[in-house]
Amino acid sequence: MQLPSKVNYNNKKKIINDPVYGFITIPEEIIYDVIEHPYFQRLRRIKQLGLSHLVYPGAIHTRFHHVIGAMHLMQKAISTIRKKGHEITPPEERAVLLAILLHDIGHGPFSHALEHDIVSGVSHEEISSFFIDKLSHEFDGELDLSLLIFQNKYPKKFLHQLVSSQLDMDRMDYLNRDSFYSGVSEGVIGSERIIEMLNVKDGNLVLEEKGIYSIEKFIIARRLMYWQVYLHKTVVAAEYMLIHVLRRAKELALSGETIFGSPALLYFLTNNVTAEDFKKNPAVLEYFSQLDDADILGAMKVWQFHEDKVLSDLSRRLVQRDLFKIEISKEPFTEERIEAVKKYVGDKMSLTEDQMEHFVYSEQLTNKAYNITRENINLLMKNGSVLDVSDASDNLNISALTDPVEKYFLCYPIFKSSKPKQLTMIQDLS
Repeated sequence: MQLPSKVNYNNKKKIINDPVYGFITIPEEIIYDVIEHPYFQRLRRIKQLGLSHLVYPGAIHTRFHHVIGAMHLMQKAISTIRKKGHEITPPEERAVLLAILLHDIGHGPFSHALEHDIVSGVSHEEISSFFIDKLSHEFDGELDLSLLIFQNKYPKKFLHQLVSSQLDMDRMDYLNRDSFYSGVSEGVIGSERIIEMLNVKDGNLVLEEKGIYSIEKFIIARRLMYWQVYLHKTVVAAEYMLIHVLRRAKELALSGETIFGSPALLYFLTNNVTAEDFKKNPAVLEYFSQLDDADILGAMKVWQFHEDKVLSDLSRRLVQRDLFKIEISKEPFTEERIEAVKKYVGDKMSLTEDQMEHFVYSEQLTNKAYNITRENINLLMKNGSVLDVSDASDNLNISALTDPVEKYFLCYPIFKSSKPKQLTMIQDLS
């Protein structure tokens, strides 16, 4: 029996109903085909805000939501820049839309939380480049220009700056979107106003002077969202616990212990994967493309019954939202304070020194709302000159926001007087 040939969809210019912007149009057939690709569909299974939903229950939106929204804003930005007399050819438009659509495709499970534990010294931006390059081969070179723009190797620098800078469509979307889903209203920014004020000067992206108050609010909103959502102390506690779950699982797997996991997860637990591995072995990218939040959650549900008490305790706590206590300070915690906490935890759990590092964390948090040394935001003044926003602003807070705010945390488990009943594997109940 002859199988039917693959369905040929003639109309690929679909419409997506987005809760933040309303209807979003997919403008090109190649964009529709990339969205339909399994690599891209994986983003539906990776939460945009990692474990923030443990604090803000509504924050369960995904990377898929975010990049579709960023593409929508990119369409508006292109329209604005064209209206002001700057050429963006149809191939360049297609390429920059694909670049923003794929800018987060290299994220691993739970986004930033596990970025340096699943792999070794490879950023999600590098992995995104590997994915874009692979997709370009599959689509007969149609994403080559997108890769050049993404890697900032294309002469029109403003196209890369629309994808990755301090005034990019990535930030324009995630602040509004994360605010919407978390319910934290301080993140709402006037993205439409900011986009209408975009322009190009000497090949670089600038903002017209009359948009200064909108950009001031944008920078302030970013700082507030970091403290209230991204670096919320309970979110930090949960994410560090997740990091140490994976570290412990990898320690056990590399030492020969039997660890439950999907084939993709086990590959990364039993190998120290570097950027060179991605370049030399095509199978590495394929394994990575199979990893998402479900792999980690499914594994932790099983790991909470593992005989290793570090892995089992951390996994149980995360599955049941029995999170560590976290203290925040403007000054580093003293060695005496940290040692006192370690003694408290050690007395309760009888831990070795190596095991202790998975239960007591003392690290630094940095919140830098605006970085004047990295793709700074430039204002195009009425006289044609260009000024950094921190120099042009009459709001003293903007200059202050260029300085990073540093805080310190001490995170550790607390023990209830009445312990919960011992968990039992389902098969043991029969």
